[in-house]
Amino acid sequence: MTDDTPGQRRGRQLPTVDELRIWRDFIETADALRGELASRLQSETTLSTGDYSVLLALSEAPDQRMRSSELAAGIGWERSRLSHHLARMEKRALIRREECATDNRGADVVLAPAGATAFRGATVPHLRAIRELFVDALTPEQLAAAGDLATALRARLTQ
Repeated sequence: MTDDTPGQRRGRQLPTVDELRIWRDFIETADALRGELASRLQSETTLSTGDYSVLLALSEAPDQRMRSSELAAGIGWERSRLSHHLARMEKRALIRREECATDNRGADVVLAPAGATAFRGATVPHLRAIRELFVDALTPEQLAAAGDLATALRARLTQ
């Protein structure tokens, strides 16, 4: 097998050396970008990216409340991970958990006033960092291609 000849395994082609290099560059760059954004968010606002994800989802929800199961699905977390994270956020008064008015088996997660304030304070610095590190690093054509790439990958994952 040469660098340009994909191997075979169970009828599927394996990535070439060049495809693997591109894959690793993509993953490593995305990880570095996420890490830098998380570091800046934490240092500038005291919110973690997890806090920000929860607060963003709640801020966009009707009445700024969601069922915990819907919130977990919306941010792509397991329910147990969300439960532990919400407990920490609740201690910091960023969110409240309330009994669901329509279903006694579940709880609603509600954006608390302190959480709304923290989210508003974090949004501008976070969006500035996104502009600096992502948007401004790309030409308009590259940005459009990145959007196309994300759409293609998401479509593949939902097949």
